Amino acid sequence: MIRYNLTCDAGHAFDSWFASASAYDALDKAGQLSCAICGSGKVEKALMAPAIGAEPRPATAPKRLSEPQSPIERAMAELRRKIESSSDYVGVSFAAEARAMHDGTTPPRSIYGEARPDEARKLIEDGIQVMPLPFLPKRRSN
Repeated sequence: MIRYNLTCDAGHAFDSWFASASAYDALDKAGQLSCAICGSGKVEKALMAPAIGAEPRPATAPKRLSEPQSPIERAMAELRRKIESSSDYVGVSFAAEARAMHDGTTPPRSIYGEARPDEARKLIEDGIQVMPLPFLPKRRSN
């Protein structure tokens, strides 16, 4: 896998993972790349620095990421805050909990958690409304 920093003709910066450098080249040649922000099809690689082991941080350095900078980052942070404050995290039991609420064996409530793709697909096929979240639960992130 390889990660590239990309930019579009509107100046949006984003990154994406590709199976290999040749996979990126094939998608680019086929015109199948688009901006993750505005959808523009005019995307190119941005200048990147090599990933070299960083020097240790001083003990006084903050241990959390910076505050959201762009409107999209702020909106994502607000979405995460709202979901985490108004829903129960059920972890890997998400599919079972969603099904139990749908079947009426558990009282309905707002939940979020993790499900394998095949579990999520089966929930949708069975008419159980679910949607993926654009972030990982904090319990799983560093």
